Amino acid sequence: MTLDSIRLHTAPWVVPVCRSIIPNGGVALRGNKIIAVGDQQDLLRQYPRAEVFIHHSSALTPALINAHHHLELSHLGKLSTVTHKGSFTSWICQLLALRDTLGATGELAEQAALQAANDQYHSGVSALADIGNTSISRNLAATFPGTLFPFKEYLGLATFTLEKNLLRLQQEPDAALCSGHAPYSTHPRLLQALKARANALDHIFPIHTAEPEAEGQMIREGRGEMVDFVRQRGFWDDSFVPSNKSGSVTYLHDLGLLDEKTLCIHGIHVSSEEIRILAGQGCNVCLCPGSNQFLGTGKAPVQQYLENGILPALGTDSLASNPELSIWREMQILAQQHPYIDASDLFSMATIGGAQALGLDGRLGTLETGKDVDILAVPVPADLTRASQVYTHLVSTGSSIAPVRIIH
Repeated sequence: MTLDSIRLHTAPWVVPVCRSIIPNGGVALRGNKIIAVGDQQDLLRQYPRAEVFIHHSSALTPALINAHHHLELSHLGKLSTVTHKGSFTSWICQLLALRDTLGATGELAEQAALQAANDQYHSGVSALADIGNTSISRNLAATFPGTLFPFKEYLGLATFTLEKNLLRLQQEPDAALCSGHAPYSTHPRLLQALKARANALDHIFPIHTAEPEAEGQMIREGRGEMVDFVRQRGFWDDSFVPSNKSGSVTYLHDLGLLDEKTLCIHGIHVSSEEIRILAGQGCNVCLCPGSNQFLGTGKAPVQQYLENGILPALGTDSLASNPELSIWREMQILAQQHPYIDASDLFSMATIGGAQALGLDGRLGTLETGKDVDILAVPVPADLTRASQVYTHLVSTGSSIAPVRIIH
């Protein structure tokens, strides 16, 4: 087979995402690009010399996108094996204590992160955005079979940490992707500097936004659980000025941090007006329902996002807050929590929604001419007769839908 030879993959169902599902469809490939998607008989006539690969009882779909992960916390999975009953900050304390015991780096952390990254790929995830404080994910990016964006996360809310962090940021090589942790943990001037750098280097800017309800209380009133936690950690110096406004999104908007390259992660405790702000600024949102369910932080207003023209991405977060890292399971949880949302919208979140959030929608997220060859052959029941049944199966089966095959 030469680089110019055409391969034709056929299946009972082809799920382009950007258009209606095609029964008895096919995808024609040349090199690493898709050259045609359509009815398999039409494609066979169009490319009579193509090498044909038949995927029985399968649906061909775009590969999945995981828009939020913390690979370096994979060795802390013990935390998610026991039901969490405390507050959000009590979980953070448990995480920090376990990390102090096991170490933030070293062979245990590295091997667990490698296993987690490999598990993501073999479950059908071809692109992954990771956030961390160590070099673990940056080292993994070179060997990950798909695309792995390793973001270095900056923290430090107190003024006495600001100059040191700004100097560190100035010394970062341009190739380093940097982000801020969250409004409750990162000084506003540092967030602005991080966002300015991201814009100058033309990369996305992910930030945890409106995950715990206590973050909103801190921003509005300058008090509450989150303030007590930061104070106990020694990083509250009374320099933070409450905004007296609705919450995290408004706070970030007032700082000038929201635009089409900003990725707000979690986005649970947001008002209707804040959703309109996100939509008006062209921001992307990443939902992590598995982590939110485990920590009891709430459910994101998914329907309101969709009604305002925002197609969220999906992320798994880490094993420290999610007992099972599977984008298939994230779709399943959303389908259970929001049964009125169309299954096709949920699957779009896991594919083109993630691709848009990571700036990859020119290459990934749909099956259409010109896109990269990054395709899943997903087993589906042989007795499906309607396209709606295919989408329902894809989003409701969870991680048991594996194994899948990634076609390159």
